[in-house]
Amino acid sequence: MVFESSATESRTLEKKIESQLQKALGRSVPVFLRTQAELERIAAFQPFEEAVTCGADVKILREQDNLDERSESQFMALETEMDGFLVDGREIYWWRRKKQGTSLFSTVPLGKALREPFTIRSLNTIMRLIAKWP
Repeated sequence: MVFESSATESRTLEKKIESQLQKALGRSVPVFLRTQAELERIAAFQPFEEAVTCGADVKILREQDNLDERSESQFMALETEMDGFLVDGREIYWWRRKKQGTSLFSTVPLGKALREPFTIRSLNTIMRLIAKWP
């Protein structure tokens, strides 16, 4: 979803949106806001160019806050020959040698390593979000 706000603190705005979603839906829904500039930086960052040319798929995990050192260490221990990761602030770039659904890797280990809620989007989805801005 794309919207404009005069709010300068994204975490405050995330909490307001989460509160309204809680009221409307009756359950907790984590919100992950990124500015247009942040999304453009995410899309431009290409940490796995070599892997992508070999047929890997890139996903971006978005979190509300940066990983602490312990969580980052646990997360990076999930790397395999099929899946690689790079932590960059609130984003975690994940390359997969096989398309989603064909790899033996599931998101369950990710949830155990990441204590915070997270969301996963493809690079194509990030590009589509950027295209929504005029």
